[in-house]
Amino acid sequence: MDISSLAATQNAAPTVSASQPAISSDFQTFLTLLTAQISNQDPLDPMKAEEFSVQLATFSGVEQQVQTNDLLKALLNGSAGEDFTAMTGWIGREVRAVMPMSYDGAPISLDPGRSVAGDTHYIVARDAAGIEIMRQQASAAGTPIEWDGIGPDGVAVPHGTYTFTLESYADDTLVAESAVAGYARVTEIRFGSSGPVLALEGGVEIASSSVSAVREAS
Repeated sequence: MDISSLAATQNAAPTVSASQPAISSDFQTFLTLLTAQISNQDPLDPMKAEEFSVQLATFSGVEQQVQTNDLLKALLNGSAGEDFTAMTGWIGREVRAVMPMSYDGAPISLDPGRSVAGDTHYIVARDAAGIEIMRQQASAAGTPIEWDGIGPDGVAVPHGTYTFTLESYADDTLVAESAVAGYARVTEIRFGSSGPVLALEGGVEIASSSVSAVREAS
């Protein structure tokens, strides 16, 4: 093959119109290596036309793969936008998730779930410092409860954020422990770095992916 023809092909191959999406670094690396190979080949033993054709085919395949990935990314982004639009219907409703629960004097809805072991079960509330402020017996069936915020001394606990766990015992030995889900009302939905984020009453924020149920506000 004529070297001048190779040079002309080299000059034409890397041209990318401004309207095309940016090519990935892997594609640019491939282009750089191919260009270097053409520029430094032995004039007395130039690359065979068949070898050059194979590399150009590989070149084209890499470019098409990059474009396919960009298309898939665009489709996923469009799907995320549709999901976000659908989630706006959650504003004003209550969502269930394992999360810190904000207590402001109104009862908190807790859904501990079915116990997996043990014969005696307790829902335990802890404050932001991790201090236990409430321990209430629960059923093995995981019946939802409404916690009124009353501590063991019969006095309402201070307003704030609390976490809840389900502790299961067998013969006074702790055999299982799991986080307790609760319900809270959605006040805002916005995009975060990893997807939609729900802002709840009391300032708690959670990822939409952590939601396991949605219901009308009680």
